[in-house]
Amino acid sequence: MNDPQESQPGLSRRAFLKGSGVAAAALGTAPVTALTQEAGGERRPQAPPAIGPAPVRLALTVNGQQMTTNVEPRVTLLDALRNYLDVTGCKRVCDRGTCGACTVLLDGKPIYSCSMLALEAQGRQVRTAESLYNNGRLDRVPEAFVRHDAQQCGFCTPGFVVAMKAAFEATERPTPAEVEKALCGNICRCGTYEQMRDAVYALCGQQRGG
Repeated sequence: MNDPQESQPGLSRRAFLKGSGVAAAALGTAPVTALTQEAGGERRPQAPPAIGPAPVRLALTVNGQQMTTNVEPRVTLLDALRNYLDVTGCKRVCDRGTCGACTVLLDGKPIYSCSMLALEAQGRQVRTAESLYNNGRLDRVPEAFVRHDAQQCGFCTPGFVVAMKAAFEATERPTPAEVEKALCGNICRCGTYEQMRDAVYALCGQQRGG
């Protein structure tokens, strides 16, 4: 049976629905560049191309060494280092970016490696606790930890020494208070803070009172 509206002048319901479908299809297949054009004629930056969920190539510079592997895009820097590249100095404890046990240096800045995707670290310098041992000698920061017995279980120690190393690299002669402030994102569940303070004062060349 014919639609009564087909014989009426003007736009019929069927023609309207057909036109709407064509318009929707056109929008769905339009190039991304066209959809990013604003009313003023300016174009917004295009979003980066989507990758995954299959594994992709990962290339990292870790402690001055080029390392490559394949990871899913969702893999964190912490998991890539520990589970894919066998760089195990950074530890998994809270896995929520609150304890600091997974601290590494990214271009010299301390970060929680559990809170960053491995792919985001490509093209940047990653340094872990392993970088503080060279040619059979400890860096002065972990050496001070050993000398002042500033650890018990030792699980948090790599994060502490990495964060402390960053503090001494950022300021030529930091005060003990400045170093302690730089360590505020690290937690020691064994409670060896007093021995750590001894190590900090020794590194700052100061005598701890009391």
